[in-house]
Amino acid sequence: MSARLEVRLVKRLPGFTLDAQWSADGGVAALFGPSGAGKTLTLSCMAGLLRPDAGRIVVDGRVLFDAAAGVDVPPQARRVGYVFQGYALFPHRTVAENVGFGLRDRPRAERERRVAEVVARLGLGGFERRYPSELSGGQRQRVALGRALGIDPALLLLDEPLSALDAPLRAALRNDLRAILSEWGTAAVVVTHDFSEAYRLGDRIVVYDHGRVVQSAPRAELLWQPASEAVARIMDIPNVLHGTVVKATPDRIQLRWRGQLLEAVNSPTRSYLPPPESPLAFFIRPEYVRLIRKDRGPADPGHHMNLMTGTVVADEDFGTTWTLRIRLDHPGPPAQGDYDLQVEVPHLVYEILEIDRDRHWEFSIHRGSIHVLPA
Repeated sequence: MSARLEVRLVKRLPGFTLDAQWSADGGVAALFGPSGAGKTLTLSCMAGLLRPDAGRIVVDGRVLFDAAAGVDVPPQARRVGYVFQGYALFPHRTVAENVGFGLRDRPRAERERRVAEVVARLGLGGFERRYPSELSGGQRQRVALGRALGIDPALLLLDEPLSALDAPLRAALRNDLRAILSEWGTAAVVVTHDFSEAYRLGDRIVVYDHGRVVQSAPRAELLWQPASEAVARIMDIPNVLHGTVVKATPDRIQLRWRGQLLEAVNSPTRSYLPPPESPLAFFIRPEYVRLIRKDRGPADPGHHMNLMTGTVVADEDFGTTWTLRIRLDHPGPPAQGDYDLQVEVPHLVYEILEIDRDRHWEFSIHRGSIHVLPA
């Protein structure tokens, strides 16, 4: 089990204040949110590169900073490894020299033994004498990790570790990085503004917005239970919509949206039941909207939930899937620009149903796929 992290920070800069608090019980914490939200600033404070105005930083019970108690451990004594955005490798140093950079004060034999161990564990054997310019993007990433891990850190900090890579390599190395972090077992904090990256790398995701933490949760919980409409939009969840409550019970919520009466499963964590006619935000995952095949006759309302009809006004091919934008058969302006609902279907389904030719559809949404957001 890797180290428990406790972070409480206040740092005031001209025009911006970081006021963030979160904790993580080992594993990898992914700090996620838009650019300028305070994620990298948090890393700088954790590494000791910046002194917070107030707060406390604790790694596995060891206090690195406590403003009230006057504790501020120097950066070099914190045992924190830092992988900078773009890696910041020394171009004039070899792989072995880069990996061993943080070990300069160790005896030569100890330094060489540790470098050899790290190089072997990261699959860099045979590259010890090469320079960064002679390496691939994935190899440079491993060297940067090796330099940070060489000091046997209690905590590893990674600032946008994949941002310097092109998209195909980025996807491949994301899995590679996750495997390395899991194998090494060191507590880590990763900064990213890409939710798929945060979800793939992090055990816990901490959502930042305007210098504050708006939600901190295990990744699966965050995916299915955003704490608010604001968090859902930061996550770029499609189909964040607004309706009106018709009736709410502990296990079901009926709501009216675009002239439709919809039923959703109430969240098991919700204790507050919104009264009738109150506004409600919710989201519908596009991959869970089901188009009804026309060769089997009209849809059976007893079998299909939340039936609606609409027209595909735009679509986009993403290779394995198609994204459809559907406007409901309902008067008045659409809910999202020129459409009401975004729907995702597998490429094969798109071809079988001939959606490129047939644009008007009946579709259903299971009540468990409509997620009501907390007020």
